[in-house]
Amino acid sequence: MRGREHGFMSGLRAEYLTPIQRADWTSDRAAHLLERAGFGGTLAEVERLAAMAPQDAVAHLVDYRQLDDGKLPVFEHSGFWDPTLNDFPVSRPAATALAERTGAAMGVRVKPGGVRPLQPVTNRFFYWLRATALETRRLGFWWLDRMVRTPRPLEEKLALFWHGHFATSEEKLRDYRKIELQLQTLRNGASGNFRDLLFAVAKDPAMLVYLDAAQNVKGAPNENFGREVMELFTMGVGNYTEDDIREAARAFTGWGNDDLTFVVDTDKHDDGIKTFLGRTGNFAGEDILDIILAQPQTAIYIATKLYRFFVREDVSDGFARHLGALLLQNDYEIAPFLTTIFLSEDFYSEPSIATHIKSPTELIVSTYRKLGLTSLPGIPDPYSVSKTLGQILLYPPTVAGWGQGRAWITPGLLFERANFAHAVMFPDIIDFVDPNYNPGTEIRRVNANIRAGMEITAATLEDGAAPSTAEGIQEAFNTRYASLIGYQEALRKLKPTPRIAAQFSLSEIVGDAGAQSTSEAVDILIALLLRVPLAPSARDALVAALVEQLGTTDLAEARTYLEHPLRITAHLIMSSPQYQLA
Repeated sequence: MRGREHGFMSGLRAEYLTPIQRADWTSDRAAHLLERAGFGGTLAEVERLAAMAPQDAVAHLVDYRQLDDGKLPVFEHSGFWDPTLNDFPVSRPAATALAERTGAAMGVRVKPGGVRPLQPVTNRFFYWLRATALETRRLGFWWLDRMVRTPRPLEEKLALFWHGHFATSEEKLRDYRKIELQLQTLRNGASGNFRDLLFAVAKDPAMLVYLDAAQNVKGAPNENFGREVMELFTMGVGNYTEDDIREAARAFTGWGNDDLTFVVDTDKHDDGIKTFLGRTGNFAGEDILDIILAQPQTAIYIATKLYRFFVREDVSDGFARHLGALLLQNDYEIAPFLTTIFLSEDFYSEPSIATHIKSPTELIVSTYRKLGLTSLPGIPDPYSVSKTLGQILLYPPTVAGWGQGRAWITPGLLFERANFAHAVMFPDIIDFVDPNYNPGTEIRRVNANIRAGMEITAATLEDGAAPSTAEGIQEAFNTRYASLIGYQEALRKLKPTPRIAAQFSLSEIVGDAGAQSTSEAVDILIALLLRVPLAPSARDALVAALVEQLGTTDLAEARTYLEHPLRITAHLIMSSPQYQLA
């Protein structure tokens, strides 16, 4: 499917994407490339890119499969799952109703006698809810750690982009295994052919469950995927009709999953004639996707979204068409499209420099990579930081993913971003409590009551309820108690998350860069941390503050106590609005 076959390339004007010349290649531009096509890096990493020709620097990032990532740790499962959880009930009432009807659920039998006969089944239900949530949190930590460690930063940056584009959430899936599999799908296809990635995601168990494929059957089609594949994944709103949605849904009937495997149930598939986007035939789901990909609007939509993520928000309609033409010219191959973008003068133009507001994930990862870390520290807790800042990996808020740009910044969030910077520079290693082992006040209250010797029903009553109200209650099960037991059983298997503070030395960083004075130290920290220069008055204020802390302008005189004042200075820089920009 060549772009020229659509007659679409005739409008492409080369001046929009003229390649940058070697004479215009600088350290600042190398830093900009590393920030956008990755997560930033150390001063030494920037200089290595700057020493290359721009074509080689871009190729180093885009053609990342040539780089060995074999030393990156694989995700180690805690061992929570077993086959009895394959058909996990959709709700606790569904679990107990199944047990009452059949005598068992999730591999657990109903008690033949005694109190609370359905309690073991209820415990099992809450065990998996707790276990998959905890394991998903570990999976998110592992992914952030991979972003910090990887020699292929663009691979993970693209996976992050596609995670927001093809958004699914553990909150509905309740199965970390499906999320792990989808992450691998996104990473495998990150810079490859968009058609291949679209087909893979459409058949991905996480997407099938998230958009209710099991409910999409002949005679009663569910339109969720048929709608979202056009509205969010390919063409955008306004480029199809409600009839197109219904016909697409018919073509996808019967698609589903057997645990982690894609299957088509032919008995549930509508094999009748459909009319979709002006074409008529006995279409299956794959046919619908190919028809969508044949629309020039699909290339425009995907190319523009990539451009807005990697370059800048402002895209005129004319330039959007040029970008779509470029993607079609490359047969939907992402790598050559990005190569052209990253080499273009437009990418390094003033409107593109330091105009991207970092997402919380980008903020966290870029901070650690710039400081030269080789692994993700567990203090501060990345999950808690992400939750506060508004982007928890593997939990996008809707199928539309996260908002971008100014959605990340409010006065309150800017304050919290400064708190993150403080936690990096001055980690709380004294009072830190691993949040994975903090189940919340309700479970703690029930646990305390039971450990104090209270009977289960009384122990789980709402605070303030009279103990006598528990007398005579005949429970088939107790959900609060099950929540406690489920949490305890999950924690017994949970593999630990590494909990160390970030290991770095600002004294070594400024020393290795050749700083001898406070003004040179500040300039080095600014060059390391910012992509936009500070006003002279702000820069001078930082120098004055560092001099006050050191009692001298000579770093050699302050060598023995230099680190803490440098961290104060770095925190001031990282608390600035400029630090939020890439």
